[in-house]
Amino acid sequence: MLKKLLNEFKDFLKKMIKSRLFIIGVVIVGMFTIVINRLFILQIVNGEDYLNNFKLKIEKERTIQGTRGNIFDVNGQLLAYNELSYNVTIEDNGTYKSTSEKNKYLNSMLNDLIEMIEGNGDSITDDFGIYINKDGDYEFKSTGTSQLRFLADIYGHAKITDLKYNKKLGYNEEEATPSNVIDYLCSESMFNISSDDYDEELLLKIVSLRYAISQNSFQKYITTTIASNVSDKTVSCIMENINDFQGVNIEESTVRKYVDSEYFASIIGYTGKISEEEYNDLSSQDDGYSYNDIVGKAGIEQTMELELQGKKGHETVYVDNLGKVIETKDYVESESGNDVYLTIDKDLQIAAYNIVEQKLAGILYQKIINQIDYEPASGTRASDVLIPVSDVYFALINNNIINASHFNSDDASVTEQGVYSVFSNRFDSVTDYLDNLLSNDSSTKYDELSKTNQKYIDYIIKSLYSDKILLSDKIDTSDEAYKKWADGDESVREYLLYAISKNWIDSSSFEGESKYSDSVEIYNQLKDYILNKLIVKTSFSKLVYETLIDEEAIGGTQICLILYDQGVLQEDEETYNALKNGAVSAYNFIKDKIKKLEITPGQLALDPCSASCVITDVNSGAVRALVSYPGYDNNKLANTVDAEYYANLSSDLSYPLFNHATQEKTAPGSTFKMVSATAGLCEGVISVGETIDCEGTYTTISPSPTCWIYPSSHGPLSVVDAIRDSCNFFFYEVGYRLSSRNGVYNDKQGIEYISKYAELFGLGSKTGIEIVESEPNISTEYPVTSAIGQGNHNYTTIQLARYVSTVANSGTLYNLTLLDKITDKDKNVIKQYSPQVSDTLDEVSDTVWSVLHSGMRKVVEKLDAFSDFEVEVAGKTGTAEEVKTRGNHALFVGYAPYNNPEIAIATRIAYGYTSTHTAEIASNVLKYYFKEEGYENIVNGVASESSGQVIGD
Repeated sequence: MLKKLLNEFKDFLKKMIKSRLFIIGVVIVGMFTIVINRLFILQIVNGEDYLNNFKLKIEKERTIQGTRGNIFDVNGQLLAYNELSYNVTIEDNGTYKSTSEKNKYLNSMLNDLIEMIEGNGDSITDDFGIYINKDGDYEFKSTGTSQLRFLADIYGHAKITDLKYNKKLGYNEEEATPSNVIDYLCSESMFNISSDDYDEELLLKIVSLRYAISQNSFQKYITTTIASNVSDKTVSCIMENINDFQGVNIEESTVRKYVDSEYFASIIGYTGKISEEEYNDLSSQDDGYSYNDIVGKAGIEQTMELELQGKKGHETVYVDNLGKVIETKDYVESESGNDVYLTIDKDLQIAAYNIVEQKLAGILYQKIINQIDYEPASGTRASDVLIPVSDVYFALINNNIINASHFNSDDASVTEQGVYSVFSNRFDSVTDYLDNLLSNDSSTKYDELSKTNQKYIDYIIKSLYSDKILLSDKIDTSDEAYKKWADGDESVREYLLYAISKNWIDSSSFEGESKYSDSVEIYNQLKDYILNKLIVKTSFSKLVYETLIDEEAIGGTQICLILYDQGVLQEDEETYNALKNGAVSAYNFIKDKIKKLEITPGQLALDPCSASCVITDVNSGAVRALVSYPGYDNNKLANTVDAEYYANLSSDLSYPLFNHATQEKTAPGSTFKMVSATAGLCEGVISVGETIDCEGTYTTISPSPTCWIYPSSHGPLSVVDAIRDSCNFFFYEVGYRLSSRNGVYNDKQGIEYISKYAELFGLGSKTGIEIVESEPNISTEYPVTSAIGQGNHNYTTIQLARYVSTVANSGTLYNLTLLDKITDKDKNVIKQYSPQVSDTLDEVSDTVWSVLHSGMRKVVEKLDAFSDFEVEVAGKTGTAEEVKTRGNHALFVGYAPYNNPEIAIATRIAYGYTSTHTAEIASNVLKYYFKEEGYENIVNGVASESSGQVIGD
């Protein structure tokens, strides 16, 4: 039975196998098996991977920037902080078929982005080293080493020394011009940007952004900031169109903000995008830096960078193909930077700054006269030089307070249009005149030209020198033809032709295609260069404006009205109409605006326009105030540079970017006499009780220098009296005796003694201040005149402050400091800065200190500025002549209280005429510090006029 069933089953199988249905069934089962196996692999084995691929899930490591630390004054008042902002960023993450396609897309996209961002009132990031100047030409933002570092970055070199002659480009990279750099970056081998497609301004913006992107291109997923601190409107526009902008995003960030920036910019500095050189330096100390970081670029921001920067956090994010974050993990929080507390007293700094400004305005107010084209009479003393009001009118154009380029704009006022019409007609006539003067048939000698036309020729020659076309190092000043020109007995045409024949002119900058031009051909090319390049510059236009103002072809009233038209002055219809109809004269109007500080000395950039004041704690070396006038708004330079503002600062004739307290050097004048007195007493060439008879003229040497009191004389003086009266004769004798040991006069010996004691007072080295400071220069010649602070002595105001602090505390030389302490974000003190003693003057006896203090006290007792002063003050005035046609530099150093010194003060006004003015600044600062008078009385927003006391130095 079983056997039968088995046989039947076998027969069934044979029939099934032979059946078509069996074959179909096997195929179906096989197919199902394959499908099931595939589904298992897709969903179970590789399910997560395929899901990620389906979502185009991309893993990124995102850096979270740490918040920069704050900066406070010594009393905890905020000076620098951070504010939440939004940045437009771009990540170079596109996929392109070719470099050409990438360039085309990026250039076009950036053009659209710039249009969108600027259309909403925001600005693109401008960290590029080139800008467009007022002549419409490309210009480097920096000079010297900074410029070379920029060029090294452009041409892909790690070091400045790697810059070389580039055969492919046909020039030396070190000597590349701004136009060379732009052409190189626009070339097909770089960013392939056609100059035909964009105007110069837009082209520069696209180049700067492409360059910034390229700097980060080798770092995966590193973004480049296109615009910082943009408005909500820009954020909205970008987000609405984000699918059209490959790699573009909005990122949350912070921007650096400065409180009362004008007063503190020269101390605190500002921040900006890290450079290659800064990255190399900082990353060697902290590996957390990247090429997209914002770092301190100047001042305390730069000095304390590693403390302020903070620590970065990070997280892993997953984004889809549109850059949208779909998952986040591995979050590590960033850390805030440490807070820095300065030794500066904010209120004292602001008060001192305003006191300085009021005094400068007062000097200008008293010096301006209602006269046009004034020339001081022969023999006029520097302190008596006056300022014609025409200089004030021109200064408003010359220092770009009035924008002359707006005169021919579509929205120019009627007054602006009238001024431009006069200028345009004169400019055309001057151009024609110069064309004729430089032509082949002109032989008019320089002396035969009018004064105005001589100015035009002087401009041309000076410009040829500055453009390195006329080569000063090649000119033979003993050549008879040169002497003839120098004497004014030659025409400019004949002189330039002669200069060409003698190879004094480098024609490579203007020569045409022919390399074998004769002298006449080269001259014609030079003439074209002068007419088409030199006299179309803004500087030449300003010269034309100056001559028109001097000739009163452009009136003062027109200039003053334009101050309202261009918004320099706030709208005041009553005053405007009074000025316009002649009820108020331009002279009285402009003086009134200067008196009220509505037009400031810094804006005018006339003498004096700059000054400095340093106040120190004599018992610690802490700097309580460090004023450099004029200041600037570092908010406009922080994070990303306002290019127009930076350009204006760079061309400002009052040099606001230059720290007048720590970088400007002049002779110390009579403020140096305490050093000479110490040298004389310590070396035994004079004694405390000895008198020297001042005769007015010091005839011991020839030529014979005079005392400031000449033709009068002081008569017999002790050393204390000599300090009191600032007697030059007395200190000439000290300098002579220091040089005449053993009866033999020796310049070198005298200088060695003067140098020895100057170094003891710290004048041979920097002060230790934590920001940029110039090296001091102790005089190396003429010990007799060096003893009164002349020779080639050169010191900064802060170096004089350190010196007088040492006098005040009787011999402890401190390293000066701006730093009080560092705290973490929870206000825990990490580091407390303590006084650092550099040296002690043990070789100076108490008797000598008593002489110096007594003499300085007697100086102050003679000064009207300190009359009725409750706190006893000691000090010394000084003046230093640099140029006979300009006012003397004015100085004052002092300390208070006299018997128990707390603070020392040093002030300087460059071209400040007389030390009366610096003494008055010091007096008001000390009145504020010791609360002898209320702030409102001292700082009242009105020009501070001088008492008129004449001080002899």
